[in-house]
Amino acid sequence: MELAIVNIAGKETGKKIKLSTEVFGIEPNDHAIYLDVKQYLANQRQGTHKTKQRAEINRTPKKLFVRKVLAVRVEEV
Repeated sequence: MELAIVNIAGKETGKKIKLSTEVFGIEPNDHAIYLDVKQYLANQRQGTHKTKQRAEINRTPKKLFVRKVLAVRVEEV
Protein backbone atom coordinates (compact mmCIF):
# COMPACT_ATOMS: atom_id res chain seq x y z
CA MET A 1 0.00 0.00 0.00
CA GLU A 2 1.61 3.27 -1.13
CA LEU A 3 0.45 6.76 -0.20
CA ALA A 4 1.64 10.13 -1.45
CA ILE A 5 3.10 12.53 1.12
CA VAL A 6 1.54 16.01 1.20
CA ASN A 7 2.79 19.24 2.77
CA ILE A 8 0.91 21.59 5.09
CA ALA A 9 -0.79 23.32 2.17
CA GLY A 10 -2.14 19.96 0.96
CA LYS A 11 -0.01 19.71 -2.18
CA GLU A 12 1.86 16.53 -3.05
CA THR A 13 5.61 16.61 -2.43
CA GLY A 14 6.41 13.91 -4.97
CA LYS A 15 7.46 11.45 -2.28
CA LYS A 16 5.62 8.24 -1.47
CA ILE A 17 5.53 6.09 1.64
CA LYS A 18 4.95 2.35 1.76
CA LEU A 19 2.58 1.17 4.52
CA SER A 20 2.02 -2.38 5.73
CA THR A 21 -1.31 -3.81 4.59
CA GLU A 22 -1.55 -5.95 7.74
CA VAL A 23 -1.79 -2.80 9.86
CA PHE A 24 -3.35 -0.15 7.60
CA GLY A 25 -5.32 -2.34 5.17
CA ILE A 26 -7.96 -3.54 7.63
CA GLU A 27 -11.62 -2.62 7.90
CA PRO A 28 -12.00 -0.41 11.01
CA ASN A 29 -14.33 -1.57 13.77
CA ASP A 30 -16.74 1.35 14.35
CA HIS A 31 -17.76 0.21 17.82
CA ALA A 32 -14.14 -0.08 18.99
CA ILE A 33 -13.45 3.45 17.72
CA TYR A 34 -16.58 4.69 19.53
CA LEU A 35 -15.45 3.09 22.80
CA ASP A 36 -11.96 4.61 22.51
CA VAL A 37 -13.33 8.10 21.82
CA LYS A 38 -15.78 7.76 24.70
CA GLN A 39 -13.00 6.70 27.08
CA TYR A 40 -10.75 9.55 25.92
CA LEU A 41 -13.48 12.14 26.51
CA ALA A 42 -14.30 10.65 29.92
CA ASN A 43 -10.65 10.91 30.94
CA GLN A 44 -10.66 14.57 29.91
CA ARG A 45 -13.54 15.21 32.33
CA GLN A 46 -11.94 13.35 35.21
CA GLY A 47 -11.51 15.36 38.40
CA THR A 48 -13.58 18.34 37.36
CA HIS A 49 -16.73 17.54 39.32
CA LYS A 50 -17.98 20.05 41.86
CA THR A 51 -20.75 20.20 44.40
CA LYS A 52 -22.68 23.32 45.30
CA GLN A 53 -21.84 25.06 48.54
CA ARG A 54 -24.24 26.95 50.79
CA ALA A 55 -23.72 30.30 49.07
CA GLU A 56 -24.40 28.81 45.63
CA ILE A 57 -27.91 27.57 46.42
CA ASN A 58 -30.49 30.20 45.46
CA ARG A 59 -33.80 30.90 47.11
CA THR A 60 -34.25 27.79 49.17
CA PRO A 61 -35.06 27.63 52.88
CA LYS A 62 -33.77 24.08 53.05
CA LYS A 63 -30.75 23.46 55.24
CA LEU A 64 -27.82 21.72 53.65
CA PHE A 65 -27.07 19.28 56.44
CA VAL A 66 -29.20 17.52 59.00
CA ARG A 67 -28.65 19.06 62.39
CA LYS A 68 -29.78 16.71 65.07
CA VAL A 69 -29.77 18.20 68.53
CA LEU A 70 -29.79 15.78 71.41
CA ALA A 71 -31.83 17.03 74.31
CA VAL A 72 -30.13 16.16 77.55
CA ARG A 73 -32.28 16.21 80.65
CA VAL A 74 -30.45 17.49 83.67
CA GLU A 75 -31.91 16.40 86.99
CA GLU A 76 -31.32 18.51 90.02
CA VAL A 77 -29.99 16.73 93.04
